Amino acid sequence: MSAIKIMPCLDMKDGRVVKGVHFVDLQDAGDPVKNAAFYQAEGADELAMLDIAATLENRKTRLEWVRNVSMVIDIPLTVGGGIANLEDIDLVLKAGADKISMNSAAVKDPDLIKRAVAEYGSGKITIAIDARRNKTMPSGFELVVSGGTKPVGKDAVAWAEECQELGAGVILPTSMDGDGTQAGYDLEFTRAISDAVELPVIASGGAGTLEHFYEAVVKGGADIVLAASVFHFRILSIKQVKEYLKSKGLEVNLEDSTI
Repeated sequence: MSAIKIMPCLDMKDGRVVKGVHFVDLQDAGDPVKNAAFYQAEGADELAMLDIAATLENRKTRLEWVRNVSMVIDIPLTVGGGIANLEDIDLVLKAGADKISMNSAAVKDPDLIKRAVAEYGSGKITIAIDARRNKTMPSGFELVVSGGTKPVGKDAVAWAEECQELGAGVILPTSMDGDGTQAGYDLEFTRAISDAVELPVIASGGAGTLEHFYEAVVKGGADIVLAASVFHFRILSIKQVKEYLKSKGLEVNLEDSTI
């Protein structure tokens, strides 16, 4: 297994980092540029920035946010929110993102994944998969889009398999049931995705303790562990997480931390 990566996530709204619970009840979590620089100094391996209101507000990702954040870091930056076509992808990458993340647009037009991979390579294309529990689905998880507001009647794990076939490079599954709760990742959902695909999987939604990060890897099968609340509100540091994972026998990159 290659080194486990830690990925803070900047959920963006109105130019600020925000964090909610179950995708609602948003709290301010600071300035994106200051947070981005802090996380890189702390030893983050990658950074995500998601414009959480873009799709709901029927607009594109704010490119100035991407430019501002990308200027203060040199770790890989994945940007998502409001990306609906190849032109959007091009603009976001040119603004400084290393990778893009799509959700609603890919569900609406799966061939967009194939076109994006052909144009930019699979390594730049992450597919975010938001889901909620639904016993009527074969896997028990239903795909939702538009910031978690619209269930689409499609099995989330089957969609992950389809995304792999279309050429996606990374899968980012988030369980609405766990998002922001700090009660632990939805290990059942993460494992269902990681078992179904051979791509790197980013665990997301619900980190609250050091053990949760370990469980995401060992029980969930994640290659990258994303978190927001515990980092934004300084409950845990990236260095703490990495040292804990290393103490449990997992490989991590501890060399980058300067804090």
